[in-house]
Amino acid sequence: MKSRKDDIPRYDLDQFKHIHREDTPSTFGYSNLEKLARIPGFEMYSSEGLIGAVGPLKSDFYRVSVTVQGTLDMQIGLDHYKHQPRTISLTYPNQIFAKNNISPDAFGYYMLFSSDFLNSIIPSVKIGEEFPFYDVSGTPLFRLSESEMDNIIQLLFRINDELRNQDTGRQKAIQMYLYLILLEAKRSYERQQLHIGAEQQDSSAMVSRFRKLVGMHYLTKRQVTDYAELLAVSPNHLNRVVKTVTAKTASDTIKDMLLIEAKSLLKYTDQTVAEIAYKLDFSDPASFNRFFKAGTQETPMLYRTKHD
Repeated sequence: MKSRKDDIPRYDLDQFKHIHREDTPSTFGYSNLEKLARIPGFEMYSSEGLIGAVGPLKSDFYRVSVTVQGTLDMQIGLDHYKHQPRTISLTYPNQIFAKNNISPDAFGYYMLFSSDFLNSIIPSVKIGEEFPFYDVSGTPLFRLSESEMDNIIQLLFRINDELRNQDTGRQKAIQMYLYLILLEAKRSYERQQLHIGAEQQDSSAMVSRFRKLVGMHYLTKRQVTDYAELLAVSPNHLNRVVKTVTAKTASDTIKDMLLIEAKSLLKYTDQTVAEIAYKLDFSDPASFNRFFKAGTQETPMLYRTKHD
């Protein structure tokens, strides 16, 4: 029986390493880096030593990952993505995140950094405005050109040199190199005109923004009217657009996110089914059981037993 907790796992950088890393002889990034050489609020690794499957979980830091070769599957909130060579993904705090199906030949690099790590260069509240892929309406995963990926990898190795050499001003240098990596990603994002879809608010962009808002607020906002208000449209219009683009109603989308939360609570916590039902604001455990079985074809207890 696995050890459980009281809630869905939510990690900060100090808690997270054992969740995503195994011991490895690698000398890249934080692998085998002395504690005194580490920079507060920042970590970097190659995929050597990466655990094969992570999540679903929540974290309070940003991620930047670049796949050089191979493939893996990633879930961010309700959305599913496929990493392939030259893919970059950029996630922000408080999203439900999972990855699995990492191919045997997969290799890449990734960085994790706290919300305030770049404060001396850009305030944390401005990051989504400065870098559109970190905005709720942005696209968190896209492919780079060969030259863009080479530029980013060169900057990653500059960061690695700073970590290993421990020269004067190394923290500031790492912050600046990280900013340049985000800037390179932004230039690629704009080159591919990914920012235009977010700005035009066409049907696909509205649905993307709606799904991300659901991923952020589903525990406190359960009604379509809540999201229609956030998007400044009528509930009927939102339902119509979501149904046209996804073949699901807006209400179904909210339920899908709630189902992910329920699965995570059953998998990771020691709360009873009744406690989970009331935590998720169901009127009684029977209602929760019906909801869960409709979405999974399994009872909550059967799902928990299968994931022990």
